[in-house]
Amino acid sequence: MKRLLMLASLVVLASVSSSPLLAQSNPQIGTWKLNVAKSKYVNVQGPKSGTRTVEAQGDGAKVTTEGVAGDGSRIAYSFTTNFDGKDSAISGVGAPGGEDVVAIKRVDANASTGMGKKAGKMIRTVRFVVSNDGKVLTVTVKGSNEQGLPVSIRQVWEKQ
Repeated sequence: MKRLLMLASLVVLASVSSSPLLAQSNPQIGTWKLNVAKSKYVNVQGPKSGTRTVEAQGDGAKVTTEGVAGDGSRIAYSFTTNFDGKDSAISGVGAPGGEDVVAIKRVDANASTGMGKKAGKMIRTVRFVVSNDGKVLTVTVKGSNEQGLPVSIRQVWEKQ
């Protein structure tokens, strides 16, 4: 009985302590500032500024983006994801393309892929890659704008 109790305690301890370790192994965790000069936008207006904060939350992360859109309007949206490819609701204003759901899946230690959806329809695909030194997050987006023209975005975020 003592061995069973000891084993159960170890299993609980291991599962509780593994979540922070998984979060720490995610190089996207931290605060990132958009480098507007190094970013590129085709057939869509880019933002004037942006800050992206990624916080460990459970087995995943809470992502909060704030800034100023190209038209001067406010960007302030967030979502929580487990990087499992399942839909996560977006709350706030200024999400790209007006998307209301995002689904993100980790590919490897430094990369994840996903899609943005609006009213149940996929409107863009996205790839996130953190550099090997952990200082640069490159976000590549493909989709289309309101006029149906292809959109291509390459954002460069620098760790703060």
